[in-house]
Amino acid sequence: MTIINHSESATQAPTEMLAADERLSTQEGRKDFWRATFSCWLGTTMEYADFALYGLAAGIIFGDVFFPNATPVVALISSFATYSVGFVARPIGALFFGWLGDRKGRKTVMVITITLMGASTTLIGLIPSYAAIGLWAPACLALLRFMQGLGAGAELSGGAVMLGEYAPAEKRGLVSSIIALGSNSGTLLASLVWLIVLQMDKQTLLDWGWRIPFLSSILIAAVALFIRRNMRETPVFERQKELLEQQRRQALEEGRKHIEEKDTRSFWKRTKAFWIMVGLRIGENGPSYLAQGFIIGYVAKVLMVDKSVPTMAVFIASLLGFLIIPLAGWLSDRFGRRITYRWFCILLVLYAFPAFMLLETREPIIVIGTIIVGMGLASLGIFGVQAAWGVELFGVTNRYTKMAVAKELGSIMSGGTAPLIASAMLSYTGHWWPIAAYFMFMAGIGLVTTFFAPETRGRDLNLPDDAI
Repeated sequence: MTIINHSESATQAPTEMLAADERLSTQEGRKDFWRATFSCWLGTTMEYADFALYGLAAGIIFGDVFFPNATPVVALISSFATYSVGFVARPIGALFFGWLGDRKGRKTVMVITITLMGASTTLIGLIPSYAAIGLWAPACLALLRFMQGLGAGAELSGGAVMLGEYAPAEKRGLVSSIIALGSNSGTLLASLVWLIVLQMDKQTLLDWGWRIPFLSSILIAAVALFIRRNMRETPVFERQKELLEQQRRQALEEGRKHIEEKDTRSFWKRTKAFWIMVGLRIGENGPSYLAQGFIIGYVAKVLMVDKSVPTMAVFIASLLGFLIIPLAGWLSDRFGRRITYRWFCILLVLYAFPAFMLLETREPIIVIGTIIVGMGLASLGIFGVQAAWGVELFGVTNRYTKMAVAKELGSIMSGGTAPLIASAMLSYTGHWWPIAAYFMFMAGIGLVTTFFAPETRGRDLNLPDDAI
């Protein structure tokens, strides 16, 4: 059993902390650290710009472009159905690229994923409309969403692993929160571009204006690719790469021995860290994609509030995220991952029903404030804690694979399907209260999971075993 609390971190992780201090004390080490940090931030910015662009487009414009003959609610469901396709692909990408990253290195995978995501997003901006090619238009959209999801499935976890393995143990929460800052930067960029594009008249927007945000993403991809090709592998992976194959062989041999000896450990104990990560992810990702995905479409398409109102809310929340995210990371370093995450989940549970009541007022200021609070809790604060906690939950042997697959499995069980399920609930019941209950339920899963999760603050990332 490996449970590390803050008071133990100074004695349990001296090797890693010394190595980190030695790296950062040299000019070359500092250069490697900042190059990796900027690369991870930019890559996550790319990923979340892609997903935020699509989420905003699905709620605001894709129904008219790709499903013009459907009613507003059905068009919203159809748009979010193609949105969910990307989440179906993410666990597949997480499994394959995570496996590759644990064997060939973090850098190799991060070069591949940024290329795949950049190409897919750019091509979405080149798809002809339904009026031009009929059903082939949404089919192409679904295919490119799938390709985008393959890369995104490994990008987020890869960035978290890379930053976690570079950071000094005592500041890992704060440094790892840069991943969440990248997601926030992507959302900010997407909302800013959409605010500009929405100034066009409706016909121009439908004809070609909506393509601008997707086509412009190639610029971010090009810069990120250049940086990643010139960055160094993480120190933890470099230190361990000569031992990894031996450790895997030993793990396989131990696994065979357990089978031969009729291992009596429960399935839960053997896979505890994995399922904890799944539960934590559901508690964050589901509410997050309802707050910044479904609610945007609900406000614009169902409540008929001006489209610039929810877009402005996303933009303001993203600006505030540059304060909220590092604060959440610092709090997790100061008080622990578990208690900080737990409080975010509690606040999300309390937020659900009042949020939809306030949205029903249709008052722009109230709507903007409600969306900002939801994103501040679900898409920014809790995510800022999750990055370091996820890295620390797993041992070095298969960290990338386990973390990526657990995160994406949790994602497809929550965020990937949440907007679609919420839209279906709205269509079936005609009321918002089942959606609020659904929001509360997913946040509740995250809350309950924190009572089973170990405190990992300060854990040595060179340890081969999971923190259970």
